[in-house]
Amino acid sequence: QVQLVESGGGLVQAGGSLRLSCAASEHYAMGWFRQAPGKEREFVASISWGGGSTYYTDSVKGRFTISRDNAKNTLYLQMSSLEPEDTAIYYCAAGATTRIPGHYSYWGQGTQVTVSS
Repeated sequence: QVQLVESGGGLVQAGGSLRLSCAASEHYAMGWFRQAPGKEREFVASISWGGGSTYYTDSVKGRFTISRDNAKNTLYLQMSSLEPEDTAIYYCAAGATTRIPGHYSYWGQGTQVTVSS
């Protein structure tokens, strides 16, 4: 079974930055999703197997950057200019690059990001 472990979440003031990491046991195309209380899980960003293609949801484009270190099987999400609306549990997922949660085969446990105003 593929295991994914997120880290890097925390509390930050609006306008601040955080970098999330996801350590993976195998090399896959991967993505980030987030879920706020009472809301559906939302696609954030994804990256291809080789790292040459990236995709972002409109609300984070220009503020977030997804990247990967293939030698370490580690996925990153650099988040800047954070807004209270970014507050959610962020999940690492593996096996696809689409914005459909059901297309992904593996999920991490999530890391909490809280942005205060």
